[in-house]
Amino acid sequence: MINKILLSMAVIIGGLLIVIATRPSDFQITRTATMHATPAEVFAQVNDFHKWQAWSPWAKLDPNAKTVYEGPSAGPGAIFRWAGNDQIGEGSETIVESRPNELIRITLEFIKPFKGTNTVEFTFKPEGPHTTVTWSMFGKDNFIGKAMDLLMDRDKLVGGQFEQGLADLKSVVQSK
Repeated sequence: MINKILLSMAVIIGGLLIVIATRPSDFQITRTATMHATPAEVFAQVNDFHKWQAWSPWAKLDPNAKTVYEGPSAGPGAIFRWAGNDQIGEGSETIVESRPNELIRITLEFIKPFKGTNTVEFTFKPEGPHTTVTWSMFGKDNFIGKAMDLLMDRDKLVGGQFEQGLADLKSVVQSK
C-alpha cells in the first residue's frame, strides 16, 4: 500500500516537473493608454527616473523604500536602484536606449525576492492631440519562474500595475 502511494506521488511530481519544464520560457506583458498630451510631454515623465515617484505604481506600494539615482539625470545611462518591502523587493533599472518622443528601453534587474533580468519598453505614438503610450515588459523565465506562473497570473498581476501606472501617468501629464 505504501509503495503504491509513493509511486503515485512520484508520478504526480514527475508529471508536474514535465509540465513546468515544457512551458514556454518567453513572456511578455503589455498595456496601452491614450493621453491628451504630446509625445514630448509624456516622454519627459518616463525618461527621467526622478519623475517616476509621481506615477509609478510601485512607489505607492512602499513610500519608505530606499532609492538611489546614479548616472545622468535622464536618458541612456540613468540608473534607479531601490530596496523596499516584500511588495516591491530590491533591484535596479537602467535606461539603455532613449529616442526622444518615440522609445525608452530599460534593463530591469531584480535582486529580491527572486533574481531576474527583463527588458521594459515604453513607446509613444502621436495621434492628433493625443499620445498612445505602450508599456511592455518581456524576458525569459527560468524553471522557478515557469513554476510560479502556474500559481499566479503574472499578466493580470503586473498588467494591472501597468494599467494603474499608465492611469497615474495620464493624470500627471494631463494636469500640466
